Amino acid sequence: MARLDSFPEPMRGHLTTLACPTFETTPFVEAPPSGKRRVAMISTAGLHRRGDRPFSLGSEDYRVIQGDVQANDLVMSHVSTNFDRTGFQQDLNVIFPIDRLREMAGRREIDSVADFFYSFMGATEPEKMEQVVHKLASLLKKDGVNAVLLVPV
Repeated sequence: MARLDSFPEPMRGHLTTLACPTFETTPFVEAPPSGKRRVAMISTAGLHRRGDRPFSLGSEDYRVIQGDVQANDLVMSHVSTNFDRTGFQQDLNVIFPIDRLREMAGRREIDSVADFFYSFMGATEPEKMEQVVHKLASLLKKDGVNAVLLVPV
């Protein structure tokens, strides 16, 4: 993990003045019991399958990742050079804990793992992704997802 004091100026100054969005309301939905949850993952790591279109600076869209994906089928095209990719290179589960979700489903701690997962390029301003998120919500509903693991990177 990068530490703020290790960044040179003007990057450090820029990061300390970034606005943190606020939201007027906080949606609340009571979650089903854990044993009845169908779980999807949404990552901001800029992950995609080999051969898929890589993310670019300011990408506002997402990539679909099939639920049966294997670690060696995924690549990271996140444009930020400000974080250490070593963990991802050694173990995908550091940034995309697919094996842990599968284990939880196997132990019946959750009902099932979704058929699809989704990844955004997290260096994009969240407000710019609002329209595609509405489409993504309908895909999650279609897949029967009732719980989402958000994995910010």
